[in-house]
Amino acid sequence: MINQLIARMLPYFPKRIVWIFSKRYIAGEYISNALDESRKLNLAGIMVSADLLGEYINKLEETTYYKELYIELIERFTTENIDGNFSVKPSMFGLLIDSEACYQNLREIVGVAEKCNTFIRIDMEDSCCTSVELDIFRRLKTEFPCCVGLVVQAYMHRTLGDVKSLLDLNQPEAPVNLRLCKGIYIESAQIAYKGHQEIRDHFVEDLRFMLSNGIYVGIATHDKYLINKAYELIDQLKVPKDKYEFQMLFGVTPQLRSSILGKGHRMRVYVPYGKQWFGYSTRRLKENPAMVWHIIKAIFIRK
Repeated sequence: MINQLIARMLPYFPKRIVWIFSKRYIAGEYISNALDESRKLNLAGIMVSADLLGEYINKLEETTYYKELYIELIERFTTENIDGNFSVKPSMFGLLIDSEACYQNLREIVGVAEKCNTFIRIDMEDSCCTSVELDIFRRLKTEFPCCVGLVVQAYMHRTLGDVKSLLDLNQPEAPVNLRLCKGIYIESAQIAYKGHQEIRDHFVEDLRFMLSNGIYVGIATHDKYLINKAYELIDQLKVPKDKYEFQMLFGVTPQLRSSILGKGHRMRVYVPYGKQWFGYSTRRLKENPAMVWHIIKAIFIRK
């Protein structure tokens, strides 16, 4: 209860206090910070997915700024031989203002990625965005079959049906590429599963379907139960190790991450950076109030 109360209050704390918590989970404010942290991860045998923080813009004119930053990001990472790809949030590119303008912005970014022989992952946002993001993914996947993927969320009732609807895009030489996560947005029980084990069960159901149907899956979880279930499915279905990967957030459960790597599985870490770190950090804490204790230790316990 105390943790939850502090988590709700955190957005009103001074930014310098929030940064004490945030610096564990964010590479920094600049591309140079993301590059530095990505190199360290690459040296440890870990791939990355770089993400420029920011979402839900208010004016369509803002998209030009973010588009230019993403193009710079792609070019810098590929020029400097970082083993990684890139995550984008459609709401940063005007999804809720003008969906066609959003598509055109993302198309330009994916086109740059294709020229640089890399890959763009479209993040899934809350339920008001789901259908439009699926439509945008389908259009981009048709034009750029090897350069674009999508995130799906296991707690949504619709997810398995959405995945099945994408099978017509699945080709041996260019499989549908999905990141499967539990889901983080607060949604109604009418459209989202709420029980902890219920969400886990649907995650496993979705994962089984994807692996059984040749979809490339980024298994995005820090839940040991789900990781063990993934191991079981991979063994049962005899899935080659180049047909899936595990994915984790920057700064979270590094020991568990190392154990997955130690078993010979591919690992990718999501590396967020940018000046919009405050909103990302406070959202992370609301999702995981138990992290409050780590903030208290960081503030009051000096080593």
